Amino acid sequence: MSEPRIARLLVLGGARSGKSTFAEQHFAHAPAVDYLATSQVRDDDPEWVERVRVHRRRRPSHWTTIETLELAGELSRETTTPLLIDCMTVWLTRQMDLAGIWDERPGCDEALKTAVEEAVGAFARATRPVVAVSNEVGQGLVPAEAGSRRFRDEMGVLNMRLAEVVDEVWFCTAGIPARLK
Repeated sequence: MSEPRIARLLVLGGARSGKSTFAEQHFAHAPAVDYLATSQVRDDDPEWVERVRVHRRRRPSHWTTIETLELAGELSRETTTPLLIDCMTVWLTRQMDLAGIWDERPGCDEALKTAVEEAVGAFARATRPVVAVSNEVGQGLVPAEAGSRRFRDEMGVLNMRLAEVVDEVWFCTAGIPARLK
């Protein structure tokens, strides 16, 4: 008899679409959850501080919050504790910052490619239940600024790559989740 497959989900949606709430509900009855927060709290951005506060308040007290960009390490950790990653969009933004994409630093494209490859590979090998939240940013107008177009394109590629290796893909619109895969 084979062992049950570990579920890996990708939850997509636009801003304020209900994707994080849906992802959190997936693990609502789990006795423990590791919540991987990819954001930085910046005191110079009160609106962002409030968003983070709302997310924190919504999480159950028995969940463990891990603030890191080291996805591969958390995805490969030997544990049965479910992992909720919120969110891949912020993770990608910070990886682009670290790689020097915005300044076109030498080697930036390769550094970003390496980070994405490591993350996607870690998702494919994950042995713990995982739900990752990510924004769908490619359904609007084509941005006028080159950096914004680059981000939109990189986000689309990351979402496609993750969709290839996860078991389920969900899309949230107006708080309503729909299964795509």
